[in-house]
Amino acid sequence: MKKKLVVLTGAGISAESGIKTFRDGDGLWEGYDVTEVASPEGWKRNSSLVLDFYNIRRKQALEALPNTAHKGLAELEQWFDVEVITQNIDDLHERGGSSKVTHLHGEIFKMRSAKSLAPSFEIKGDIHIGDLAPDGAQLRPDIVWFGEAVPMIEKAIAITRKADIFVVIGTSLVVYPAAGLIDTAPFHSKKFVIDKNIPSVQHVSHLITIEKPATEGVKELTGILKTML
Repeated sequence: MKKKLVVLTGAGISAESGIKTFRDGDGLWEGYDVTEVASPEGWKRNSSLVLDFYNIRRKQALEALPNTAHKGLAELEQWFDVEVITQNIDDLHERGGSSKVTHLHGEIFKMRSAKSLAPSFEIKGDIHIGDLAPDGAQLRPDIVWFGEAVPMIEKAIAITRKADIFVVIGTSLVVYPAAGLIDTAPFHSKKFVIDKNIPSVQHVSHLITIEKPATEGVKELTGILKTML
């Protein structure tokens, strides 16, 4: 049987495909205050601004291409049972070839009623004010905003608990509950953190850090993992 390889990815893996994603720092996302475009309060204040913001993000995601880090994780499915848990809202993992992807924070190419979590609907174009869900409510991006519950976290925890190998790529491990997944991985599992700036992970057992961008880091990771077969 193939070993279970669980990978948690964040902004860093998509950044090399040209997608600028919010990182804790100046509180801005593409020049916007995140509280205005990525919170329930921002939605209530100015739904039009929020829709415009995500319409632009959707166009960016459509134009972006998977990079060698996305493709490298997909290639690891030859030797491992790979499951990707991503904080990213783009579909670059899927287009890069990964077959099992769980989106913790929603998906830019889905929309739903502002009143209900389900069902969701595919969307490649723009969402406008006045576009209504079947229940009569305004349609909104199917994205988890700051301050909202993370419906997929229980599934992600269940996946992580089965990991023989747990890898973190391109995330600062400051946004919870996603950041807590590394502590959910089995104590005996081999763990890797790949990032240009390694976060505080001194407490993590059986850990190897690779202080490189995602594309370079996944290449190095692949070489290490092949020695474990």
